Order: sequence, then C-alpha cells, then structure tokens
Amino acid sequence: QVQLVESGGGLVQAGGSLRLSCAASGHTFSTYTMGWFRQAPGKEREFLAGINKSGISTGYADSVKGRFTIFRDNAKNTVYLQMNSLKPEDTAVYYCAATPGSMILRTPRRYDYWGQGTQVTVSS
Repeated sequence: QVQLVESGGGLVQAGGSLRLSCAASGHTFSTYTMGWFRQAPGKEREFLAGINKSGISTGYADSVKGRFTIFRDNAKNTVYLQMNSLKPEDTAVYYCAATPGSMILRTPRRYDYWGQGTQVTVSS
C-alpha cells in the first residue's frame, strides 16, 4: 500500500506557472506507475499526465500537452507536475494517483491509490 500527499497548489495568474509535488510513503514507490488528474466542479475527473515506473515513458492529455510536464524522482519517492502557461480553465483540484501496473493508464478507476488533492486556481 502507498499513501500519497500532494502539495504546491495555489492561486496564480493566467500565463503563470506552478509545480505540484506528490510525495509517496513506503519503500515501493518505484514499482508504481503514477498519474496526475484534475477535477473541476461539476465535471468528471480528467487524466492529465502519466509516467511509468522508471520515468522513461510519459503520456499526456491533449489539453495539457506542451504546457505540462510530469517527472519523478524515485530516490525521493516523489512525482511532480510542472505546469506552465496556465489558463483559467486549468482551475481544478489536482490529484496524483498510483497503479501497480506497467502501463500508463488514463482511466481513473484503474488507479488503486489517490492523494487528497490540491487546489489550483488560475485567475484571468
């Protein structure tokens, strides 16, 4: 089992940047594929980015490709989401999630562990 804690959210102006962090407990972080999701009020949880166990392979939603970057540091048990060129429509609660599988999955129900989320608000 792994516990996840997100941090780094906040209020930022449109065009600005934020870096989210997700710290994982335990000694098995490197055995999990990780994903970042977000959920805005009244909307379904949306896949943003995923990274495989080694960090070599990544995948992105079209809505964030070229603006967001996912990366991980297995020595620090942490996965990050660098968000640039933020837009008001990026406003949401952002979650990290873990799955023991090897593939980058885009469906929320395929992930076994979730953090509590961190709020990101982008003002226009």
